[in-house]
Amino acid sequence: MNTRIRQILDQITALEDELQTAAEEQQTRLHYQFKDKRISFEHAIREAHRKARMGIFHWFLTVRPLNYLTAPIIYGMIVPLALFDLCISVYQLTCFPIYKVARVRRANYIALDHQHLAYLNVIEKVDCMYCSYAVGLLGYAQEITARTEQYFCPIKHARKMLGAHARYEHFLDYGEADDFHAKLEEFRAALAREADAAGSKKRRIDGMACAPDANRSP
Repeated sequence: MNTRIRQILDQITALEDELQTAAEEQQTRLHYQFKDKRISFEHAIREAHRKARMGIFHWFLTVRPLNYLTAPIIYGMIVPLALFDLCISVYQLTCFPIYKVARVRRANYIALDHQHLAYLNVIEKVDCMYCSYAVGLLGYAQEITARTEQYFCPIKHARKMLGAHARYEHFLDYGEADDFHAKLEEFRAALAREADAAGSKKRRIDGMACAPDANRSP
């Protein structure tokens, strides 16, 4: 990877950090807190949300008639999505330990929290949770396949690819044949180091959870 590409990647990382900071500031502006996996709004904001909620009967009147015809198709997709979820999870559960690749955590990609928004009625909450599951599942699957691609074939394509995963920019250039197999082993070694780091972190967390509380009376 040449110096210019590395500089651009560093700039992207810096912008992602800046975006995270902006998102945290947005959280403060909208008066909600995320603590212990629970989301809570200030009382006044929560009451304003309830007043903004559209009733079920009114909501049905606002839906375009043609949308009702597509509803069975949209919700029917839950079957292949759930099957895909099962298959991709079983794949990484069985194969990644053999490849020495760290498993991807579903919880890092599938976030179901729109049901806590009081300005959504029950149908809107179900719709939002469904979309969140589908989009999160695809992100989860993309990271699994990205790690698989890094293990077997970390090579960029000849033409620009839209929606490429985060690992793609670090792959070998198309046609970069020099020392290909040695470089391939370096990519695999990087995955193994990620797996070791993830395992060490998990052991530390498990150790802290099992350790006796020093402040607890015997």
